Amino acid sequence: MKAIVVHQYGGPEVLQYEDYPDPVPGEGEVLVKVAAASVNPIDYKRRAGLTQEFYPLHFPGLIGVDMSGTVVKTGPGVTGFAAGDRVFSMVDNTYAELCVAKAANLAKVPEGLDLVDAAALPLVTVTGNQLMAATGIKAGQTVLVAGAAGGVGRSAVFTAKDRGATVIAGILKRQMDEARMIGADRVAATDDDSAIANLAPLDAVADTVGRKTAELLIARIKPGGVYASVVGPPGNAAQYPAVKVATVFSHFDRGTLEWMAAAVRDGKLVIPISRKMPLSEAAAAHAVAEKGGSGKILLVP
Repeated sequence: MKAIVVHQYGGPEVLQYEDYPDPVPGEGEVLVKVAAASVNPIDYKRRAGLTQEFYPLHFPGLIGVDMSGTVVKTGPGVTGFAAGDRVFSMVDNTYAELCVAKAANLAKVPEGLDLVDAAALPLVTVTGNQLMAATGIKAGQTVLVAGAAGGVGRSAVFTAKDRGATVIAGILKRQMDEARMIGADRVAATDDDSAIANLAPLDAVADTVGRKTAELLIARIKPGGVYASVVGPPGNAAQYPAVKVATVFSHFDRGTLEWMAAAVRDGKLVIPISRKMPLSEAAAAHAVAEKGGSGKILLVP
């Protein structure tokens, strides 16, 4: 098969489009023909060697954690999946024409959802849902989602609204035009210190941004409230002992992914896709992604 192979840590140029041995499904595993993989920050952080302590690469190796595709065959002991099934998930080594996944870590793409577009959903929707779950937010409470214009942020907003909470979308001033697609009750510019200072006390913050913004937002949480983050605690968290701080590491959950994907299919949740690029152009895709911007980039074999 063709795959994006990494022989050393470095910039986008280390992503090489090469021949690589076809994976073989083992006990409880499924072989999938990849329809698309999406580019996530964890991919370029791993490529650059920034995750060596907890998620190293073994050279020559593959990267990628999101994929959608079609089942080619199943290994021994697999039930619930068969050749031809449309599937998607968070798995390893997805920048390739084929990948292997544990059947327990696969979900079926809902009918009516485009198979290629489905690759944009697993990591961001599951992470956003689990980030909001970590806040413990309840109906009638108010939560601010920092980085609400991103895929994780939009998914967190959707989850909070489903729980009956009042949601403030924390976005940049230049993203105001996107606010209507996010589904929040109100918006606040997180790059405007006065806007943050004028926020009424919050029950919780769900943060995908970190840095200075995090240090300002934790100060707006009521005593007994929760600050949940996918990027670690604020640097000044010790100054607010009455605020519970929760760091979230997402994990696959089939029910959550299928529920979030159905919401996307039905137009209740929008996860923008900015472009679709050939798998062979993964280096260019990483260069674009690392510059920032909204919308997922998909790599299509």
